Amino acid sequence: MTDQDVVALLEDLVRIESVNPGLAPGGSGESEVAAYVVQWAAAAGLRVEIVEPTPGRPNVLVRGGHATGGRRLMLCGHLDTVGLAGMDDPLTPRVEGDRLYARGAYDMKAGLAAALVTCREAEVAGVRGEVLVAAVADEEHASVGVREVLAHLTDVPIDAAVVGEPTELAIGTGHRGFVWTEVTVTGVAAHGSRPHLGVDAILKAGPLLVEFAELDKSLAARPHPFLGPGNLHGSLVAGGTEESTFPDRCAFTVERRTLPGETTASVESDVEALLERCRAADSDLIVAARTVLSRDPFLTPPGAGIVPTLRAASERVTGTAAEAVPLSYWADSAFLAAAGIPTVLYGPSGDGAHADVEWVSLQSTRTCAEVLTHAALDFCS
Repeated sequence: MTDQDVVALLEDLVRIESVNPGLAPGGSGESEVAAYVVQWAAAAGLRVEIVEPTPGRPNVLVRGGHATGGRRLMLCGHLDTVGLAGMDDPLTPRVEGDRLYARGAYDMKAGLAAALVTCREAEVAGVRGEVLVAAVADEEHASVGVREVLAHLTDVPIDAAVVGEPTELAIGTGHRGFVWTEVTVTGVAAHGSRPHLGVDAILKAGPLLVEFAELDKSLAARPHPFLGPGNLHGSLVAGGTEESTFPDRCAFTVERRTLPGETTASVESDVEALLERCRAADSDLIVAARTVLSRDPFLTPPGAGIVPTLRAASERVTGTAAEAVPLSYWADSAFLAAAGIPTVLYGPSGDGAHADVEWVSLQSTRTCAEVLTHAALDFCS
């Protein structure tokens, strides 16, 4: 592997627009970038398979190694990106010093490039096991891709997985989950000059928001020893029709970040208890809540799966063993872990995920590819 291999591949990947259409209307989705991955992998002598239960949203499986008795390592990365609005020339890779600027460079085409190069090196080395790259669709929206791949690989034993999200070259062994809850307050519309006929749904929502703020404070008092506290914030709010009318509806969404041991059901129970307190304080309050979306947290023990192998590989490449750290964001790793696969996250350094200015460190991308290659060869031999 040359240092430029992974950089050249990264530059090719970011030139291809792969905006998730679920996030930005008009986004091209993953078809073109998936076709490029197929072409690149075939030219490298790797085995390639397209998994596309959802038309127009392909996932690509790339395999390297003999698969004759050694362990199987999955390297997972997503093909899609968030939108391009607000960016200056987002699909042209621009290098300034150690930084490569482009949409998707940091989140997470650099990690995907490192995974693909690792798979090729495993094939060249002829490992007894197998390195399987799962280049998946839709991570940025509903994670349909990773679930389709897991369903497709039901009969394929996978001994460990590394998700190539950016981790600043640390080993991510846990992250919080989340639950999105929509709360709807019902009022009665009336002219603003006739308050005896109206019920103001927006003002009725005020005490509820205060209660949710108090719940957030209480979460800070019971942190997880590794992941820290859960938290809650208001995400969306909507209500009213015009200035001189009592609003008959106010809806707001709160996001609760969850810890291991907390479930969607336990969050729903907390929310219902909060609503009951507010109903008891206001007998005229009409309010309901529903879960819009939820994702589980995940936690991998620091000595499990590929963690020791990754630490040894990072020490070999950099002179320092990478540390196991908690991550602030949610990722497809939770689905892999829930499928019984010991899973971690490992990727390069940079900044600007989902921001108007996004960049990845080229040296850390090279380091990431080298560390993953050493770890894969050790793990799968």
